[in-house]
Amino acid sequence: MSSMASSYKPEQARVPSALPLPSPPLTKFNIGLCQLSVTGDKKRNISHAKNAIEEAASKGAKLVLLPEIWNSPYSNDSFPVYAEDIDAGGDASPSTAMLSEVSKRLKITIIGGSIPERFGDRLYNTCCVFGTDGELKAKHRKIHLFDIDIPGKITFMESKTLTAGETPTIVDTEVGRIGIGICYDIRFQELAMIYAARGAHLLCYPGAFNMTTGPLHWELLQRARATDNQLYVATCSPARDSGAGYTAWGHSTLVGPFGEVLATTEHEEAIIIGEIDYSVLEQRRTSLPLNKQRRGDLYQLVDVQRLDSK
Repeated sequence: MSSMASSYKPEQARVPSALPLPSPPLTKFNIGLCQLSVTGDKKRNISHAKNAIEEAASKGAKLVLLPEIWNSPYSNDSFPVYAEDIDAGGDASPSTAMLSEVSKRLKITIIGGSIPERFGDRLYNTCCVFGTDGELKAKHRKIHLFDIDIPGKITFMESKTLTAGETPTIVDTEVGRIGIGICYDIRFQELAMIYAARGAHLLCYPGAFNMTTGPLHWELLQRARATDNQLYVATCSPARDSGAGYTAWGHSTLVGPFGEVLATTEHEEAIIIGEIDYSVLEQRRTSLPLNKQRRGDLYQLVDVQRLDSK
């Protein structure tokens, strides 16, 4: 195996070379996925999310994940109305002020789903990560905007109102190194591969797949990202509201590094608690040593951001 690996140059399959998996702050913990109903009442949405986070924490969750666009209806008409100035904080961003307060009070890590963010004259679909001290640890702006047209099924163009983010986001937290994507980001395996090469233990994708692509691709994509990269994948969707302009598929899920579904639900409101055990990562990677078998002599994934920072 060693001579074969040498001729294949697996270390050159990722440029810069993949980072070794870091030792996580803890090996085993519970994650809570809060599949929430979303209404047109922003204050209610914020209070509702707060209650759900508290319930997940009371059930032992050290990490809580919220859905995509949980403080607002999912529509191009709503994004500008419900958008917040996250950097200004306080009254300018009541949604993230709540996340900061709750994470600090409960001493948990929160992947705050996503909300519409106003930044100057631009709008973004943005996920905020808060640590156990209540501080904002990272902010991910959705990189791949949801622009699709399936005739007779669904047409949606996020780019009519939103601007695409420019930066992959990986963050060290009290529950490990986490790569962040939002909904449509999960379709692009290159982003997940970059996160894996940066030593991610877990990928979190708040999302709101629809009734056309949800049944076909939602679980498939989660299991594919987990299997390809031999890490955990967690997703969180809004609960389904068949009366809304955009109907979410639901089915928030936790997937293990062998592509196994560890915890999931249907489309109604739910709080799903699943166990993450990082010791399994090394077991899976030893049993199925993909990182030693990559053909760096034939192909490369180039992480431009890391390359430029050297």
